[in-house]
Amino acid sequence: MASRSKTMRSMPPEVKAAYAEVEKGVKHLGKAMSEVQQGLRRAERKIEADARLRIRTLRQDAKTQLAGLQSQRREVSRTLRSLATAAEGSFQDVKRSADTLLAEARTTAASVVERLRSALGG
Repeated sequence: MASRSKTMRSMPPEVKAAYAEVEKGVKHLGKAMSEVQQGLRRAERKIEADARLRIRTLRQDAKTQLAGLQSQRREVSRTLRSLATAAEGSFQDVKRSADTLLAEARTTAASVVERLRSALGG
């Protein structure tokens, strides 16, 4: 520091002023960099919080949809059991009913998969 003040004393006034101005700019740049880093940390925390919320929402939606699919699966299983015991005459009715239930379950499952894919950006 002693050499710096000696150097500063030997500088002409306009050089001292320019040096002080540059030094002030360096300090300002340091503050600006600090603000950018703080802003980045805030943005990162917000993005992470939003992602956690989105994941929770997707999990809840998937859980609800899976419960619906499990219910449809149980219904189809009941229909299949009744199919096994059905008389030959009502066999076609039971089969049509089972086919309809399976088609609905497939459509629901495909819809869930499509929503999850679109939510994940794929």
